[in-house]
Amino acid sequence: MLYLRRADERGRANFGWLDSRHTFSFGHYYDPKHMGISALRVINDDTVAAGAGFGTHGHRDMEIISYVLAGAIEHKDSMGNQFVVPAGEVQRMTAGTGITHSEYNHSKTEPLKFLQIWIIPNQRNLQPGYEQKAIEQKGNLTPLVTPDGRDGSLTVHQDAGLYRVQLNTGDAQALETTDGVGYLHVIEGEVYANGTALGAGDGLGTIDEPLTLRAGDKGVTALWFDLPRRVERRG
Repeated sequence: MLYLRRADERGRANFGWLDSRHTFSFGHYYDPKHMGISALRVINDDTVAAGAGFGTHGHRDMEIISYVLAGAIEHKDSMGNQFVVPAGEVQRMTAGTGITHSEYNHSKTEPLKFLQIWIIPNQRNLQPGYEQKAIEQKGNLTPLVTPDGRDGSLTVHQDAGLYRVQLNTGDAQALETTDGVGYLHVIEGEVYANGTALGAGDGLGTIDEPLTLRAGDKGVTALWFDLPRRVERRG
């Protein structure tokens, strides 16, 4: 079974300083047909104006991944941490028992563009914490976040993996799932997934149906989520 999510059908929030596209229900956007897939709860495609950002706010019991596409995030939190997350780097925040933080565009002149991704953890009340790094592409499929930190990836408290797909024109790649559930989100370029054309912002979920990708004329960069069939949380 395939679940197709077109970019122009996503929810949208535009506050002037923030233009956000919501793949799944989030904030004031609610659609019972789009509540996430497996442990993947949020993919927000955010563009933040120069010097603007999200003021101090709280999270708990969520794994929050920031994937910066352009610019840099300036991050401060209630644990006393201050980070800058530049384009090309990935950050994983475990909200756990609770944390408050702010996220601002580090630049006073250029917009910030990033993907905000939420994954439901497999355990409640974890100790809050972070990991952040730049991960170079190695072949067509590179692990960014995995349960065991394999091949230099960040870790996540869930039986889920996040991979970056990069294919040149005409390249093909089979996408495998550990438990039969996956989701593909296209960042840029064009790709054909089981013959379905996908462009920037489009997504395709799969349950018990393998995906084979073939890149379009300009190649493609995408994120691939390997997800658990059941979402259970201890604690």
